[in-house]
Amino acid sequence: MCQLLGMNCNTPTDILFSFEGFHRRGGLTDHHADGWGIAFFEGPGVRVFLDDKPSSESPVADLVRRYPIKSENVIAHIRKATQGEIRLENCHPFVREMWGRYWIFAHNGDLKSFDPPTGHFYRPVGGTDSERAFCHILETLRHKWGAMPETGALYAELARLAREIRAFGVFNFMLSNGELLFAHCSTHLHFIVRQAPFNTAHLVDDDVSVDFATVTTPNDRVAVIATQPLTDNEAWTALAPGELVLFRDGTPLYRDA
Repeated sequence: MCQLLGMNCNTPTDILFSFEGFHRRGGLTDHHADGWGIAFFEGPGVRVFLDDKPSSESPVADLVRRYPIKSENVIAHIRKATQGEIRLENCHPFVREMWGRYWIFAHNGDLKSFDPPTGHFYRPVGGTDSERAFCHILETLRHKWGAMPETGALYAELARLAREIRAFGVFNFMLSNGELLFAHCSTHLHFIVRQAPFNTAHLVDDDVSVDFATVTTPNDRVAVIATQPLTDNEAWTALAPGELVLFRDGTPLYRDA
């Protein structure tokens, strides 16, 4: 199946270290070679880079690796196709507008016989179960609220929707509006929060290390979420199957299985 990478922080931060290891899983250290994508929020705007080539050999991935975009919320995805052809429109993250904000979504898993009703506001462009799930989530939320609700109410409704959709199969996903980042575990998802005192981290997928104490300030706080841990000398937290976590400013605010 696919792999996910997310970052949520309290100050704009680049994701180059994590992406350096993550992109190698798209055809080098793992077999997720059916396309990839990454989305960066910058204020209310969002930059999205997609390619239907493996991330390990994608010129677009090379551009991202050389371009230190700083963001408070990032979602990336490398694809192992289960539904939908290997085409650009089937690459994650997917982007839509709701309540005057962009929302980005990426999914790892396979939803069998998941065919929600055609939405009035949100319809898939490609042929994946992932985009159908994203459109169904947004359609449900927009019908329930005409404007952004209180955070706790939004979290509770997303938890309900996640339970409903994962009845159809594996449903690991990340969803962000540039302020909040939701991460839902169906099978495998891990996170780490890096804050002072910072240490040196070493990648699993490449012999690369970074001493975060030299590239951060004492006030920085960065949460990194990934399908599998990206470093081999840090203590990552595994989410429980069925658990939804809400991150804001690099902190897990809500955790509930």
